[in-house]
Amino acid sequence: MEKLTYVAAKQLDLVDYLSSLGHLPTKINGSDYWYHSPLREEKTPSFKVNRNLNVWYDHGEGKGGNLIDFGTVYFKCTANEFLQQLAGQAIPSFPFHQPQKAANRNAAQRSFADGKKENAESKIVIVETRQLADKKLLDYLQKRSIPIDIASHFCREVDFLLYGRKHTVVGFQNGAGGYELRSENFKGSSSPKAVTLLAAKPSNDLAVFEGFFSFLSFQTINRNKASPLTNCLVLNSLSFFEKSRELMEGYRRVHLILDRDGAGTKATKKALGWNTGKQDKYIDRSDFYSGFKDVNEWLQSKQPELKQGQRIRRSF
Repeated sequence: MEKLTYVAAKQLDLVDYLSSLGHLPTKINGSDYWYHSPLREEKTPSFKVNRNLNVWYDHGEGKGGNLIDFGTVYFKCTANEFLQQLAGQAIPSFPFHQPQKAANRNAAQRSFADGKKENAESKIVIVETRQLADKKLLDYLQKRSIPIDIASHFCREVDFLLYGRKHTVVGFQNGAGGYELRSENFKGSSSPKAVTLLAAKPSNDLAVFEGFFSFLSFQTINRNKASPLTNCLVLNSLSFFEKSRELMEGYRRVHLILDRDGAGTKATKKALGWNTGKQDKYIDRSDFYSGFKDVNEWLQSKQPELKQGQRIRRSF
């Protein structure tokens, strides 16, 4: 068995190693890969790998390090025992991490330390888009209570490459040509990142959604009804909310259908503070799905009724 040194093991790519263990990222922001922690049970992903630095940090545990540090915690063994385990599989199964130039490495270190999103170019490359047909994706949409006809109208089946590996997901295109990408095990986006505005005809009203599954849920809820909200803005990221204010100001009424978590509630309250005069322009519509994080979570709670062929009686 070929001996694997400590220095060589540290250079093995962490993202690929986690993938070999069956752990895939739920979200990718630049060089930051977010996972449900492999070290413990959790509902919200808090385990981050920075691929530029090839290091990990578990925000829930408050610890991190390199691949060897991870292996000793994951397998509950010593560094030497982990190196022996790696020696039989690491070469050539896992690619070596490519070192960065000093300036880029220092910038990445600052970004990783303060938790800010890097501006690094996305490594996701769109290969092909087509009509939704993949059974796993259709099952995923059904699990999220989204009818196939509605998903097919607004989404595409997308093949993309990520560090040389091909993935197939549900894609929702933004106004700049990029895609929001989702599947059972993946959450990410391709460049360029932007909002999606769907305005079929002139209207005084605009509905604003945080993510496209909330938008698809809204379309599902109103599929058999004539909703007055025909113009919709999907932010695709809450970071675009304030940047979209000029667009929103062009409407008489803006219906806020944002997530009921900390960030979404904060954005809603901020917009309500923009109201001036007798009539409110910005209207909080999240009471509709009170008790749930977002519209889709509310819709999924109605799944038993939908399976029995019942219609959703409520609508926006």
